Amino acid sequence: MERVFTESELQAIAQALADTSEGLSGSEIAYLLSSIRMSDPTPGMTKWKRLFNAFVERQNHSQNRRAVLEFIRRAMKPERYAKEAHRFEPMRANLNRALAFCGHVVDASGKLSRVAPAATLGEATRRAQELRTDLASRGVHPDVLRFCRAELVTDNYFHAVLEAAKSIYDKVRSKTGFTEDGGQLVDRAFAGDAPKLAINALVSESQRSEQRGFANLLKGTYGMFRNTTAHEARLHWPMGKADAEDLLSLASMIHRRIDAATVRP
Repeated sequence: MERVFTESELQAIAQALADTSEGLSGSEIAYLLSSIRMSDPTPGMTKWKRLFNAFVERQNHSQNRRAVLEFIRRAMKPERYAKEAHRFEPMRANLNRALAFCGHVVDASGKLSRVAPAATLGEATRRAQELRTDLASRGVHPDVLRFCRAELVTDNYFHAVLEAAKSIYDKVRSKTGFTEDGGQLVDRAFAGDAPKLAINALVSESQRSEQRGFANLLKGTYGMFRNTTAHEARLHWPMGKADAEDLLSLASMIHRRIDAATVRP
């Protein structure tokens, strides 16, 4: 007999697809159900319960999960989100967390494929959150990826950002031979009339202003998440995937500017 989804699997799939903030709208659910001729037994219920009940009724009737899989395929066609591209990846990540336990995954092209079922929440999260792939597609500096490798593999955003911050100051110390940290290191390396590291020729007021701005950016970066993440429990520092990607991209830009900086006598 063909395997069917369990009740808990159908609930997880429905909740992912009909997530309040990132999932399908009520009208989209109605359209997709109609497109595959799946009945809509409880249209007045909340979105995920409505979708869950439709899945359960159809699967009980057909005794297979083909209609549910077809709904997922149609819901995750990338072209559906051409005008709202920001919706696709969050929905795909949520859905893949649920599908991981069922032995399926939706890739970036919207294709639904079979994979080995996950056994733990950690496996499901690692499979769904493709942070490292996303960062590579952004062209993030390899030194950011190198310092964050262990954290990125497990999608531990908290420590990934912390390691990215550390990597910036490690590079400044490596280029200058200085041993300070934080604001003291930045001041000694980038501040003053004769900085050790110059990100430009420093021959005009505009260039000197850029140098000062870069030094302030480094200090702000240190103060924002190096100090905070080093001294606060992870519970008190909520860090989502989007925020982590943005902060790691910022670290990448800083690395590139330091790489190109001139070491002055």
